[in-house]
Amino acid sequence: MTDVCLCFEVHQPLRLRRDFFWSGSPMRRIERDLLSDFYFDDPENRRIFDRVAEKCYLPANQVILEEIERHRDSERPFKAAYSFSGVFLDQAERYNPEVLDSFARLVDTGMVEVLEQTYHHSLASLYEDGREFAEQVRMHRERVWDAFGTRPRIFENTELLYDDRIAKIVEGMGYAGIFAEGIVAHPNWVYRPEGCDRISLLLRDYQITDDMGFRFSARWWKEYPLTAEKYASWIAAKVGDCVNIFCDYETFGEHQWADTGIFEFLRHLPRKILRWDHLRFATPSDVVRDHPPLQTLSVPRTTSWADIERDTSCWLGNALQWACYSYHRRLEGPIKESGDRRLLEIWRTLGISDHLYYAFTHGGAPGEVHNYFSPYGNPYDAAVTFFAVLADLHHRVKSWASAADDPFLFSTGIDQFTGDVVWGPRGLAEAFERVEREALEYHARRGDLSAWARESLADPALAEGLERAEGLRGDPLRAALLEAAAEAVRGAGPLRVEGGLARPEEGRMVESSPGGRPGASGGGGAMEPIDRSGRKRR
Repeated sequence: MTDVCLCFEVHQPLRLRRDFFWSGSPMRRIERDLLSDFYFDDPENRRIFDRVAEKCYLPANQVILEEIERHRDSERPFKAAYSFSGVFLDQAERYNPEVLDSFARLVDTGMVEVLEQTYHHSLASLYEDGREFAEQVRMHRERVWDAFGTRPRIFENTELLYDDRIAKIVEGMGYAGIFAEGIVAHPNWVYRPEGCDRISLLLRDYQITDDMGFRFSARWWKEYPLTAEKYASWIAAKVGDCVNIFCDYETFGEHQWADTGIFEFLRHLPRKILRWDHLRFATPSDVVRDHPPLQTLSVPRTTSWADIERDTSCWLGNALQWACYSYHRRLEGPIKESGDRRLLEIWRTLGISDHLYYAFTHGGAPGEVHNYFSPYGNPYDAAVTFFAVLADLHHRVKSWASAADDPFLFSTGIDQFTGDVVWGPRGLAEAFERVEREALEYHARRGDLSAWARESLADPALAEGLERAEGLRGDPLRAALLEAAAEAVRGAGPLRVEGGLARPEEGRMVESSPGGRPGASGGGGAMEPIDRSGRKRR
C-alpha cells in the first residue's frame, strides 16, 4: 500500500509600509503603543487577507470538508495535513474569524493533521544559537493548541529549510518527523536523518507537487490540461512507501484562479486516487508510524524548496539581503535584554522570511516569481524599506532601553570569552550576579567596564560608579559593581518579558540572549513539535 500524503502550507506575511522611508517616517516621534502600526501596513494586510480568504481559504476549505465527509465511512478515508504560521492564525483571528472557524471544522473531523513550524515563518533555524528557534517553535505549539486544541507531532520548517543540524535540534524537541525537499534522495521513501535515532525524515515529491501547483494552467505544458484522473495515474505509478505532495494552499483559487478549474480538480482528486486499490490517503504521522526508515540520510548543507537552487539564496543571495539579515540579528540581544515585550514582538515580526524574500535581485523565472509576490515595485525598494525600519527600531531601542553602541563581552583573559554578553545597565545587573569572579577582576584591573559605560553606553554616571568599584577585588568588587548597575536601572521598572528574557520574580536569565563566540550578538536551545520555482505567498 502506498500512502498519499497531501499537505498544505498556509501563511500570510505582515507587510511593511512601502512608503516608510520615502515619506520621511524614520526617527519620527511615536508612542510605543503605536510602533507596530507605524511599521506595518495594516490596511493592506487586511485587504490582501480578505481577498485570499474569499478566493482560496473559504472555498478550498469547503471542498476539503465535503470530500472528508464523503469518504468518512470508507476503509480508505480522505486525509490531509496543514501547516499554519502563527502570523497567519493571528491575521485570521483579527481580520476574518470565519476563516479560522472553517479550518477548525476541518481539524475537528479527525482527518486533518496540523503540523508544527516557527511562529513567525522565520529563518531562526539558521541562527548558530538555537534558543530563538526553539522559542518560536514553542510559541507556535501554544498558538496551535489555542486555535485547534491539538499538539503537532511532525515538523515543517520555514519553506522546508533543512539540514542535519536542524534535524538534530527538532528531534531534541520531541517531534516524530520532519519534512525536507525531495532533492536529497528518492522522495517516495522514509529516511532517518544523520546523527538522529528517533525522528523520521519525509521528503516532498516536488515534481508531482509542481505539476499541480505551477503547471496546472500552463497552456505551453505538454500535459495540459491536467485532470484529476491523469494526476492520480501518475501518483499510482510511483514506486515507494509514500508520495508527499506539499504545496501552498493558495494554489487553490489565488495562484490558480477558479476559472482554471482548480477547484473541480481538487474536488475530484480524492475519488480518482482511491480508485487505485494500492493507494490510500495518510497524514504525515500515519506515514512515520507505518513505514520504518529505509536508510540514514546525511544533508550537511541547508536545503529548502525555494527557487531553482533550493537553498537559502532566495533570502540570503545578495548583499542587500545579508545586510538586512545581519542588522536584524544584531538587534536581538539589546531588545531581549530590554525586557520590552512590544519591541520583542516587533523584532520577531520583522524576522518573517518574506521581508528578505522581497529583496531578491536575481533575474530569470525565479526573479519574476519574487517580483510577482512582492508588494514593492522592485527589490531595491524592498531592501531600502526593510533596512529603514530596522534602523528606526535600532534608534528606539537605544533611546528607550539604554542600549550601547556595542555589546560588552566578558572574558577572563585575552581570547578567553566566557559567553556572557550585555548591552546595557539591566544586562550588567544580571551579569554581575552570575559572571565568575576571575572575569570581573580581569576587567576591573583593565578598567574595561567603566570605559565601555562611558564610550559605548554614553552613561557617565554609571561609568563613575563602575570606576569606583574597579579598585576592589573579590566579593567587595562584585557588591560594588552590582550597586553601580542597580543605581543605573533604579526606577526603570521590573523586567517583564517571557521567552529568553529575565523574569523579575526570579532575578535571573531564563534563556539569556546572546551567547556563543566573542563578538556574537545572536540568541536562540531545545525543548518539547524552490523548482517550487521560487513560488511564495503574496
